[in-house]
Amino acid sequence: MISVLVVEDSRVEQEVLLHILRSDPDLRIVATASDGVEAVEMVARHRPDVVTMDLVMPRMSGIEATRRIMETTPVPVVVVSGNWGCEDVARASEAFAAGALAGVRKPRGPDASDYDELRGHLLRTLHQMAGVKVVRRWRRKHPEGNGNGAAKTALVDRPREGLKVVAVGVSTGGPPALEAMLSRLPASFPLPILIVQHIAEGFVDGLTEWLRRSTRLGVQLAENGRIARGGQVYLAPDGVHMGLDAAGRIVLERSAPEHSQRPSASYLFRSVAAACGGRAIGALLTGMGRDGAQELRALRDRGAITVAQNAESCVVFGMPGEAIRLEAARHVLPPEGIGDLLCALTGVQRVVERGEAV
Repeated sequence: MISVLVVEDSRVEQEVLLHILRSDPDLRIVATASDGVEAVEMVARHRPDVVTMDLVMPRMSGIEATRRIMETTPVPVVVVSGNWGCEDVARASEAFAAGALAGVRKPRGPDASDYDELRGHLLRTLHQMAGVKVVRRWRRKHPEGNGNGAAKTALVDRPREGLKVVAVGVSTGGPPALEAMLSRLPASFPLPILIVQHIAEGFVDGLTEWLRRSTRLGVQLAENGRIARGGQVYLAPDGVHMGLDAAGRIVLERSAPEHSQRPSASYLFRSVAAACGGRAIGALLTGMGRDGAQELRALRDRGAITVAQNAESCVVFGMPGEAIRLEAARHVLPPEGIGDLLCALTGVQRVVERGEAV
């Protein structure tokens, strides 16, 4: 039996969530909270297996509540929000950086056309996240880094000639990791970056806009048949795999999910290996499961540069941990270090602070 704390300030929306959770015999509601202050108190009192967290609440926001929970009584936190526009993504990403594991769209009610789909996704996410082991996070004393250890940068003697593309797979905890990595890259970064992010349906549009505002690169949803250009970031759209062909064109298709994911990092890495061989960079960041790990090893075997996010900076060390176990990663670094590595490999100056390059 999985114990759940529901944090939601709207009485109507709280009742919808309670109705959904009560429909699952494996879930047990231990308490409810209507603001962040109550949420912190209830977590300490009940020690639930998982928390559903609203973001905008009186007295204390869901972001600050998540931060305090992870500093005092760490438990898995799932952000549940009704909207996933740019500002909502920004708030959710702050919660992820504070330690929240995942974000889902809030079901509106049984009469809504997407109720069954959103209900199922919420319940599956709670089951999955309840099993994740979380650790205490200490409040940051310095603005740079993510509080999970010093940023390490791999040394590269000289730029690698002939590189064609950067392929990235990422899942749980991805948005702040992507921002930390991409924010190190200047607008002159010469390679296209293709990203598969496992994320709740509807979230990717807001994530695209948020990354566009927080990095110097062009960020867009990928389009089938478009030539992948340097200095541009392409995010896989909802529900389709993304790859690359030998002519450098983006390929989108709806073939079967891989590792229960579509888009899948495995599909992306396999496609890039076929199209570019050793002239690619593959990166596997924070996330649950094994998606992309074996295919990252295949990229390495073809001579590509491969990197995995280190355990200390991951929200969930599943995907990169599996890649490291398979010896798929030539480098193991935090997101900032991965960004610095990309700059070193391409011979461009890394950005160390907003508006300042070295």
